[in-house]
Amino acid sequence: MQIVTKDFLNFTYSKGNDLITPRDGFQGLKPNDRWCLCVLRWIEAYKNGVAPLVDLEPTNYNVLKYVEFDTLLRYSI
Repeated sequence: MQIVTKDFLNFTYSKGNDLITPRDGFQGLKPNDRWCLCVLRWIEAYKNGVAPLVDLEPTNYNVLKYVEFDTLLRYSI
């Protein structure tokens, strides 16, 4: 579970994944909203300097196959 930032939302929008605009029952996300993000999208955001913060408690331990624990700790809430 991540806490999205304005930079992250703008980044996903620029990549064609509009998480900002409300539509079809989806209210759209705003900075500080919590959102479940797949690890590969988080890594993409991380590599581009816009990774959202991570709430480690609900995060699946399998993420450690892709991201080092020390990196997750730096981004943990």
